[in-house]
Amino acid sequence: MNDIKIIDLHTHTDSSQDGNHPVDLMAQTAYENGIQTVAFTDHCEVDVLFSAGFDKRAERSYKEVSRAKKDFEGKIEILRGIELAQPHYEVELAEELITKNNYDVVIGSIHNLRGKPDFYDFPNFDGMDITALMNEYFDELLNMLQWGKFDILAHITYPFRYIFNHCGYVEDINKYAKKVDEILRLCAEKDKALEINMGGLKYPINLPSPNIDTIKRYKELGGKLVSVGSDSHYAERIGFGIPMAYEIAREAGFDFVVKFNERKISEHPIK
Repeated sequence: MNDIKIIDLHTHTDSSQDGNHPVDLMAQTAYENGIQTVAFTDHCEVDVLFSAGFDKRAERSYKEVSRAKKDFEGKIEILRGIELAQPHYEVELAEELITKNNYDVVIGSIHNLRGKPDFYDFPNFDGMDITALMNEYFDELLNMLQWGKFDILAHITYPFRYIFNHCGYVEDINKYAKKVDEILRLCAEKDKALEINMGGLKYPINLPSPNIDTIKRYKELGGKLVSVGSDSHYAERIGFGIPMAYEIAREAGFDFVVKFNERKISEHPIK
């Protein structure tokens, strides 16, 4: 990994409810592994902001990452980030969250549909109409994009991981081609980075999100910005899969991936 300049814009510390390591350990491990840039983007589930304590977690994360940013200056570039999940369910809360702190990067994602648990927490999908579920999910991605006050659109096939875990097959994104095209087109029009998320490599599905054909389609529809993220919840996995993500980006026709400083885009060449 040392001969490639690795940037990883999607990682989680123990300020996330499912994180495992403190930011100092994660930063030190990333530095020792030759990572150039890491964004710590702890979870903030906006629809349960107060009831599940994500307001306190977000503040803790911002303070700890801000301190680490200073402590590790000159060794590794640390970016202050947040993963806002379901921000369009509670727009006023979401906008307050991203304006009160000086974030470098804001990720937008959807982990659950309205009134339903996180896909991660589904006990199974028995008896469920998965096609209807996915149509609803993609509709919510469109709604979130229409709000659009984030920088990176994360893991757009997020539910596929857990459908595979429970049902043993990879859901076919081509079944939803029309809606996915709408998402990719709007992502391009709004200059949002489409994430190549490598978190699926730690699950039985063992695939990036989305697949390379979707990344190519995004470019065909005018997309210019892609980002890469390991979605690591452990210090030792920061940067995991990023060289493969670079290969996917290159094969899809991109010369660079993006990073952000104080919400401003810069390019990271990969050719």
